[in-house]
Amino acid sequence: MTKVSVLSQTGASVGEIELNDAIFGIEPNEAVLFDAVIAQRASLRQGNHKVKNRSEVAGGGRKPWRQKGTGRARQGSIRSPQWRGGGIVFGPTPRSYSYKLPKKVRRLALKSALSAKVLEQKVVVLDALTFEAPKTKAFVEVLKALSIESKALFVTAELEENVVKSASNIQGVTVVSATGINVLDLVGHDTVVFTKAAVEKVEEVLG
Repeated sequence: MTKVSVLSQTGASVGEIELNDAIFGIEPNEAVLFDAVIAQRASLRQGNHKVKNRSEVAGGGRKPWRQKGTGRARQGSIRSPQWRGGGIVFGPTPRSYSYKLPKKVRRLALKSALSAKVLEQKVVVLDALTFEAPKTKAFVEVLKALSIESKALFVTAELEENVVKSASNIQGVTVVSATGINVLDLVGHDTVVFTKAAVEKVEEVLG
């Protein structure tokens, strides 16, 4: 079992917590991590690209000149693909780029991402994270107390409105719930800050 210090919002140590090795202590599988990141990024694509083929371009109903006798090549429409302003052949059409990885692969990717952060000693555990009102200033003080100067992902047991609103104006800080944790967020942030309740919830879900 990996032991991590539990800190208060002011940065003072208030105890220790043992992390489940089956979730936070496996050997990270980089191939699976790569697949999970690519799949997640693909599903974020809008896929609303669209071009017009020869039937959709306006005009081109009349044959430009007669079939024979002009000496020129035969043409049926000024909107044929070989014409300037003509339709596009095999162009992109609206489509979804998303695809699903198997459930076991997704779970292994999450465990790998979490374990990699523990190996890098980039995991911080707080006993609680609460604010009386949405205040960016209060959240900045927490970051200073925890000596966090780079991108940070805060994971809470439930999505608390005051915490989300306090962090929403700070660049590089993201707040997610324990059930909304994902590989792209874990890989894309330098430090991951869990509340004690969030660690228990993640272990319950992935255990």
